[in-house]
Parts: sequence; structure tokens; C-alpha cells
Amino acid sequence: MKLLHTSDWHLGHRLHEQSQFEEQKLFLDWLLKEIEQQEIDVLLVAGDIYDTGVPATQSQKFYYDFLISLRNTKCKEVFIIGGNHDAPGTLNAPKALLEALQIHVVGKADEEVENEVFMVEKDAEKVIIAAVPYLRDQDIRKAVAGETFDQIGDRYKKALTNHYQKVADYCDSINKENVPVIAMGHLFAIGGTTSESEQSIYIGNLGDIGSGDFSKTFDYIALGHLHKPQKIDKNEFIRYSGSPNVLSFSEVGYDKKVYVLETNENEIQKVEDITIPQFRKVVKVKGDALECISKLQNLTTNEFGLNPWAEVVLKDKEHTKFSEIQKEIKDFPVEVLKVSYEKEQNQAGIEQLIESSKHVKDLSPMEVFKLKCQEQQFDLKNNQEVLDAFSEALSIARGE
Repeated sequence: MKLLHTSDWHLGHRLHEQSQFEEQKLFLDWLLKEIEQQEIDVLLVAGDIYDTGVPATQSQKFYYDFLISLRNTKCKEVFIIGGNHDAPGTLNAPKALLEALQIHVVGKADEEVENEVFMVEKDAEKVIIAAVPYLRDQDIRKAVAGETFDQIGDRYKKALTNHYQKVADYCDSINKENVPVIAMGHLFAIGGTTSESEQSIYIGNLGDIGSGDFSKTFDYIALGHLHKPQKIDKNEFIRYSGSPNVLSFSEVGYDKKVYVLETNENEIQKVEDITIPQFRKVVKVKGDALECISKLQNLTTNEFGLNPWAEVVLKDKEHTKFSEIQKEIKDFPVEVLKVSYEKEQNQAGIEQLIESSKHVKDLSPMEVFKLKCQEQQFDLKNNQEVLDAFSEALSIARGE
């Protein structure tokens, strides 16, 4: 049996306010072809299908068109879990209808863990899929009056690991033939490499778990949330597949991937990665103004017909204006989305960053908060509880 692990599609995401619909559609078309060519039997999508809880109509159309197209392939089982960007209600709304197509959606944690566990069979091969969605605090931890922040953290992490343990115990109870058990999850695992585009999904370090916190029942853990494809603690069988497209300029410089698992005789025989094409060239150019402009003018449109996007990082002291760079490259097939200054990246104030960016929305709420604290000479490093309080308020504001 062959299974494909992907995650973090973030349909509807915009890079510095530029629509990424074109590369999102190209990815889904490419994925469909890979599923056909690789003869994939089971598709695992580990959360963050959409970029927002209220996705645009076009994003939803991409999603459903892709799922319907799977009927023409050998992929007969699909498992989709909710991520921190997904609204459980949005994902679960068509759940009953999708079940008729063997598409299993778990948008929210279920009190009955058996509803997150599925047996898949193909010919003589079987696997158990434990489809655990992003576990929200309110879904798994019962609040206790008068708890301190540390007690909240301890109880949440314990509730999170207990949920996975209950799922593992149920898998053991039905695994009479010792078949492979594959868990899915959307969380932050200690040791993972982050980028600028992932939201903090826990307050402080709540819920951050290591590879040793997972049950040995699981033969492979297909994770979502971190956007760089990677193993956790060098474990071949605990992996993030990463996002298929570049979601921030911090993600420039490495390949995007999906993973293919192959089982035989009740064992996972191998895990291989497949590199996703770069549907749009996204680059970061550095140097003085003339060097950067020269590099930008040498960029060309790729085979998919999408013009490159760039961030310019200037070394010179003189602040070259965004409009001046745009004027120099207006006749070339490239668009600069952001201009920053190397020596000021770690110390620039809010006003300077806004001035050198195309949009105020280039700054995340957390970045603005930290910069404002810095400008007010407030020591966040020694006042972690203030940062945690802001993270909690931000999560509430986002409806998480």
C-alpha cells in the first residue's frame, strides 16, 4: 500500500498581499498527477487546508474540485485533519457527504477517540490511521478555577499527550493483526525548524511536545504546522511534510516536498520524499542598490509562466526608496514585494519598517508588539508572562 503525506496547503494565502491562487492551483494539479503516477492508495493531509477560518469561494472550489478529481485515480481513501488556521465547522460541514466518497474529515477533537481512528485495507495489506486534528485548549483541557499560568501549561500538555495516548490505546485494542499504525497531527514538536509564516499555536511553550511524548504504538507520525519539510529528532518516522508553496521570504532557499510511504507485509518498508516544483520563483536579493537592481533584471519568468517575486535586502546606508527600485525594474518580469535594510533588520522601529515595506500588513501582530516594547524600552526577555498574555489575547482575537 502506498500513502502520500502532505499538509499546510493554506489555500487563499497571500504573500505580502499578493494572491497565490495561481501557484496553489498549479500545486493541486501537480499533486493529482503525482497521485496517479505514483499509484497512491491513501492521501493524508495534516491540517491547514485553508489560510483562514472563512475561506474565499475560490479556495473552497480548488479544494472540492481536487477531492472530486481523486475519483479518477487509484487513491480510494483520503484523511484530512483540521489545523490551527482551519475553522472546524467549515471543514466538518460536508463531512457526511465526503464520507460517501471515502474522504474522512476530522476537523475537531472528538470526545470518543474511536471516531478519529480508521482501518484501511487494500488487497492483503492493512493500516490503521489515527487522524488527530489540531487540539485546541477548550477541546481537551477542562479549566480549573484559580489555576496559575504554569498549572494551565502543565494541564494542557498533559491533556494533549493523554489524548494521543487514548488514541494509541484504542489503536492497540483493534490491531489484532499487528498492522502499521499511522498517526496524523497538527502541532509544534520540539526540535522543529520554524519560519516567519507559522502562527504561534500555543501560549508560551504550552503544548510543545517532543518525539518521546508520542506512543510507541505509532509507526509513522504525519505532522502538519511547520512549513519546512523535516524529521523530528532525526527520526525517519516522525516528519513534517511542510507547505507546498513559499508562504514567507524566510522560506526561500530550500525545496518543498511531500512524502510517500510504502507498506508491505505489515511493515512500513520505506519513506521517500518527492520535491515539489517551484511554481513561482521567490527570491531574496542582497547588496547595494545597483547590485540588487542588476540581480532583479536578470530574473526571468519560469516554465509555469509566473513572474518572480523578490525581497530586496539593501546593504548601503542610504535608504533607497521602494518606488525608486520599482521604477528601475518596471520593464522586467519581476515584482519586488518588500525592501529591507540588512543593518536595521534586527533593530528597526515600526515606522522605519512600514516605510520600507509595501504594505503595513507585512508586519505580524507579534512583530508589532515586540517592536513597540523595544521602542518603549520594555524588557520582554525578563517579563515572559507579558509575552504569554499577549499571545493568549492574540489567540482569542483570532478565534482560536
